[in-house]
Amino acid sequence: MYVVRPVEPADIGALETLLAASTPGVHTLPRTREKIAAFVERSSASFAAHVDIPSEESYLFVLEDAARRELVGTAAIHASAGSNGTYFAFRNDVIQQVSRDLNISHSVHALTLCSELTAYSQLSGFYIRQQQDMGREAALLSRARLLYAVLAPHRFGDRFFVPLAGVTDENGQSPFWDALGRKFFKMDFLDAERTIGGARNRTLIVELMPHYPVYVPLLPGSAQAAMGQIHPDGQLAFDLLAEEGFEADEYVDIFDGGPILQAHKNGLRSFRGALVRKVACAEQQPPARGGKSAMVDYAVASSERKFRAVVLPCLPAESGDTICLPPDAREALGVDAGDNVICMRI
Repeated sequence: MYVVRPVEPADIGALETLLAASTPGVHTLPRTREKIAAFVERSSASFAAHVDIPSEESYLFVLEDAARRELVGTAAIHASAGSNGTYFAFRNDVIQQVSRDLNISHSVHALTLCSELTAYSQLSGFYIRQQQDMGREAALLSRARLLYAVLAPHRFGDRFFVPLAGVTDENGQSPFWDALGRKFFKMDFLDAERTIGGARNRTLIVELMPHYPVYVPLLPGSAQAAMGQIHPDGQLAFDLLAEEGFEADEYVDIFDGGPILQAHKNGLRSFRGALVRKVACAEQQPPARGGKSAMVDYAVASSERKFRAVVLPCLPAESGDTICLPPDAREALGVDAGDNVICMRI
């Protein structure tokens, strides 16, 4: 069984091994042991903090193969983007231009540097090893952080967004960056990402990036084609987020032009569809009518204070007030019969 849980200090070594295989510029997770340890410490402090208003908290989750005690994935959620400053993005705008003398009217696509996503809660850090073999587990990992937000709504804002990695070539270079950002930063894409550590709230961004709208037709064709496109390694994350209810098109990343997905929490499946149910012992339940075909895959999460999440086939839980969990699932979640959990169909 696979379990999603908050990261712990004992995970630092395993995280270092896991994240060493992530693609630079695509996954902006820390790679050095020192930075990983700092992220883990920040996450542990965030989970332990008493929160009234979302602020600087960052929560890092890991996906663990419980049988092997092996980490196979990570996902993070930040309470308030730009909490140490301002979160910057490019907004897709349309500028209307009219000449009455020439009787010409047309629309021009432009990118405007903006800070509108500041204070939104931000999902990031989704990485899973061998993702092609772990469909259910990947869905659990992506959704678990939102289930935590359902359990602890006071820790997060009402709006969420997710930046996804844009298109890069085999050398890790971005056509969007080469056409725009390089001209202001005077460095390669990967060097720029390393300089700011994947952040989008650094003062140097507003100091160096253009303050006026960028007319998209003036960019090279390769840069225009890359705008809003997803790196192949990000396709799974995009599919899961789109299924959850996130939408793209309004914003793109200021570095690689990748899409930024956003949604109000009321539009997300996890907030609309999560059910509170009491745990029942599966071994004490009558067999399902129709056999195994009657079972449905559910993501099940325990509580804010000792958060754990698993995915497993269960009898449909929509019509009753209980969900039947086998012993290994109850052990993984740290719950007993009669305890409350939240659950939703994967």
